[in-house]
This record gives sequence, structure tokens and C-alpha cells, in this order.
Amino acid sequence: MANILVGDIGGTKTTLAVVSPEQGPRDFRAGKTFPSAHFSSLEEIIEEFLAGTDLAIDRAVFGIAGPVRDGWVRTTNLSWHVEEARLAEAFGWSSVCFMNDLEAMAAGVLHLDQSDLFVLNAGSALQEGSLAVIAPGTGLGEAFLVWDGTRYRAHASEGGHADFAPKSLLERDLLAYLTAQFGHVSYERVCSGPGIWHIYGYLKRSGCGEEPAWLSQELSNTEDMTPVIVNAALDEERPCELCARALDQFVSILGAEAGNLALKVLATGGVYVGGGIAPRIIPFLEKEIFMKSFRDKGRYTELMEKIPVHVILNPDVALSGAAARALRI
Repeated sequence: MANILVGDIGGTKTTLAVVSPEQGPRDFRAGKTFPSAHFSSLEEIIEEFLAGTDLAIDRAVFGIAGPVRDGWVRTTNLSWHVEEARLAEAFGWSSVCFMNDLEAMAAGVLHLDQSDLFVLNAGSALQEGSLAVIAPGTGLGEAFLVWDGTRYRAHASEGGHADFAPKSLLERDLLAYLTAQFGHVSYERVCSGPGIWHIYGYLKRSGCGEEPAWLSQELSNTEDMTPVIVNAALDEERPCELCARALDQFVSILGAEAGNLALKVLATGGVYVGGGIAPRIIPFLEKEIFMKSFRDKGRYTELMEKIPVHVILNPDVALSGAAARALRI
């Protein structure tokens, strides 16, 4: 039985799994998730994973956060430089294939069930229409699928690094605030995990709300402020108005950029919102603010209303996409 190692390698976590042709792209023979930043290289993670399994690996396919060029990747939110040939030689595999992590997620969309999705807009999908995938997480990933006459093909994109385009006075001030810090402000700066923190910081500095003392204490005791802000916004017993406003603004920007992507690839087949953040904040995505921003495209508003929009609930979608590539499905 030829076992294949597949991986979803992101800035926050790296998940590895073993698949085989007999079991298909969604049935993993083994799997484990690692905190990416705790390791100095992908090789270290692979070594630790393989030490915990007796399955022999023949080859590997990895979805990895960053542009893939000639078999190597310099990861966007990690200080790793990884090469296909080097990995294959180090572990004695017949081959290693890299694909962009959002390309892997897009490929995985084709293997989702209805139970893997939460519907934000039912719309009316056109058969063989293009599909768009947008995923806020450590960064902002974007990808798309187009029908080639016989099947869908997934394509990578780095659209999350395109210029942030404010659509309100508040967002213009947010852009100025972030430009002073970073120079170039991409959608990723405001539409990702760190983006939530950036929005919160701007709103707090602008006097848009008071930060409760209990929240100040929690924020001072953690390195990753974003989960604290999200949890405070979702807390029904002790809600934080400032955190809720930050999440509303994040959702509005995400809706606008999802709509931008849908227009650019004419995603009449549907838009899929992935990543680790979206399933966590469905109560905010269900509000009118997301779909209003998505649809608000002037003369193309009517077209946008017809595009189905789904949240991906399955956390292993990118792994399944890498497995599908490995198994040539």
C-alpha cells in the first residue's frame, strides 16, 4: 500500500496526515496538528510526525502558505524556506509537490458535503460557473476554480496582498492609521487574525468605545490578542461593545473583499469562506452587514445577490485538497 504524506502548512498551525489510494482524500490513516511557530523548519515537524507513526511514506504533497515558485516557497508569515527537492532527498521519498495552501483549500472544496458548509446566501449557482475561495486566518488567502470543459481546476492567488480599498470615512481613517505603521496596507492587514487586532486598536485609539478593566487584564496576559477580542465580542453574558464593533468592522471588510474576489473571477458557481476565523464568528457573519458589503457593487448588485455564499466548517478541507492532488482525483 503506497502511503502519501499530505500537509496543510500555515502561519499558525501545520497539520500533517497520511492518505492512501485505497481510502481516498478524506479518510486519513494518521494525522496530527503542530504549532508552526514552535519549529524552526518544516523538516522538524515532519520528523516529529514520522517518529509517532510506523507507516512507510512513498511521497508527499503539501499545501503551504506562500507563493510556490520552481519547487520552493519562502513562507509569508513564517521564516521558513522550503524546497521540494531538499525534502525528498532528506526523507528518501520518490517526490514532493508543493501547492499554495489556498489552492489546496480550493481543490478540497470539490470534496465537501453539505454538512461541511454553513449557508450565508443560498443564491442560484450556475452550473460550471467559477468558484471563489477566501480564507482569513493568520493571513488572508484567496484562490479560485474554473471549469476547463471537463472538470474544475484550482488556481492560487495572492489577492490578499492587494491594496486595501476603504469604502467609508471610518475605513479611510483606519487606512491612514495603518499606513503610518506599515507603509503599504493590504487587505491582509485588516482582514485576518492580526487584522482584527489592528481594527480594535484603531477603534480604541479613536475613542469609539471603552476597554473594560477585565479585558485590559486579559489582553496584558496573552501574546495573541485576537482570540481574546473575538471571545469578548461573542460573550453573551459579558459582552464587550468595543470588541463587537471591531468584529462588525472586520466582517464588513471581509464581505467587501469576498465580493471583490467574486467579481474578479466571476464566481457564479459560488463563494466559499474558509480559514479558522469564519466558523468561529458565524453569529457575526449572519448579520446583514456581511452580505450587504458583499452585494454593494453598484451596477452589479443584482448579480451579487444571485451568488451563493458558504462558510466552510470542515477544518481539514485543505488537507483533502492536497490529498486529492496526491491521488490525482
